[in-house]
Amino acid sequence: MAKMLSLPAEEVERKIEEYEKNQVILAYKAVIDDDKVGTDLVKAVIEVRITPERGGGFNRLADRIAKYSEVSSCFLMSGGYDLLVFVEGRTLREVAAFVSEKLATIEGVLSTATHFMLKTYKEQGVLMSMDASEERLKVSA
Repeated sequence: MAKMLSLPAEEVERKIEEYEKNQVILAYKAVIDDDKVGTDLVKAVIEVRITPERGGGFNRLADRIAKYSEVSSCFLMSGGYDLLVFVEGRTLREVAAFVSEKLATIEGVLSTATHFMLKTYKEQGVLMSMDASEERLKVSA
């Protein structure tokens, strides 16, 4: 990393420690190809419309939803819905039960729309599979 930034390694290490201490860097995660390790997780994206609260806006409800163990990510969005929630479960039925029994029943949740993820092609900037026979996109013309 120091080489990429053209900085001394000690300075980069110090900055990383500082960022971790100040919770700028919150976690380090690996991008896993679930198909290759046989993880049979069901993943869904849920659009959620909620009623903002006086004095707190969307924050209290979003924080409450984000705390569920089934929720892997939760974002405030602009557009036709307020929150975009990523959920994981062991089965389709488990994810559906989370939505219908926990999420949709929260006071202030107006509606939900659930989309099940069928296949991942790219995650966090990483292509999930690229065979040698597949053509790469040209960087420049």
